[in-house]
Amino acid sequence: MKSLLIHGENLVALEYLINDRQLKGKIDLIYIDPPFATGNNFTITDDRASTISNSKKGTVAYTDNIKGDDYIKFLKDRIILLYELLSDKGSIYLHIDYKIGHYVKVMMDEIFGIENFRNDITRIKCNPKNFNKIGYGNIKDMILFYTKTANPIWNEPIVKYSQKDIEKLFPKINKQGRRYTTVPIHAPGETVNGKTNMPFKGLLPPKGRHWRVDVDTLEQWDNQGLIEWSSTGNPRKIIYADENIGKRMQDIWEFKDPQYPTYPTEKNQDLLDLIIKTSSNENSIVLDCFCGSGTTLKSAQLNNRTWIGIDISEIAIKATLNKLSTIKQDIFVSKPDYEFIELNKQKMSL
Repeated sequence: MKSLLIHGENLVALEYLINDRQLKGKIDLIYIDPPFATGNNFTITDDRASTISNSKKGTVAYTDNIKGDDYIKFLKDRIILLYELLSDKGSIYLHIDYKIGHYVKVMMDEIFGIENFRNDITRIKCNPKNFNKIGYGNIKDMILFYTKTANPIWNEPIVKYSQKDIEKLFPKINKQGRRYTTVPIHAPGETVNGKTNMPFKGLLPPKGRHWRVDVDTLEQWDNQGLIEWSSTGNPRKIIYADENIGKRMQDIWEFKDPQYPTYPTEKNQDLLDLIIKTSSNENSIVLDCFCGSGTTLKSAQLNNRTWIGIDISEIAIKATLNKLSTIKQDIFVSKPDYEFIELNKQKMSL
């Protein structure tokens, strides 16, 4: 299918995707950055977006005036439909702030099941602030990560080691100049009648422990020069820095907002690239029903995914169209080919 950009109320648009487009159970990844129940307006002045919600100047890009129980109901109505649209291998990332996020999590647990809650990701959004109010400076928001089932698409994200990481994690240097560290070749727990409790070079595992691998593998490592023996005869496995590209991604992410956003609350494209590469595959369908400036859609296009974007704001649609027009076609990235739907007008004509 072609990608879709829909101008319309997203509750109606989600029903349209289920009933008219037959996309129930077809979406592999959903990312949404809904209003945060601030009770304020967000504006654009002279093509410069205001990230300050109480700005009195400019054109209103969107109004965030639903609060309290009404806000939770507003979001829940949409999450129920998003759940229907997700495939069995699908994931949803819900971007929210610290004030309303904990209430939203309770609602998400109800719909997705607490067993499918994966992470409460802390996102560092800005530099430290100076202000005159009681409380600590807020430099973060949160992303709630859920999956539809226990077997989602998951392409393990790896963070490349910095030079500082390499020097800290691999402090030793061999005669060839290769950085390395060593780790124990035994692990907690004793085994009985197994190959991991047999003697290795005349040594048994320490009391209460067993070899991490069988003795044949230990012999192979030793023959390959991958066992370092201490002066007291203690063997440890050698791990080389140049054979390890990085470390697992943790649940604190630093993806600061753009310094000069084209749309209020515009998010960092590297953030969306990470989410899309991790929780979808090429040709997966990625959905953002609060698409704003279109960052999710651009990232999906650049990563060869089919995308669906929805927003009720004319200014958001204009910003999205502008952002999509900046995508340069090359041998790896195709020119955006999508269908644009004015859903409000279409429904009125039916």
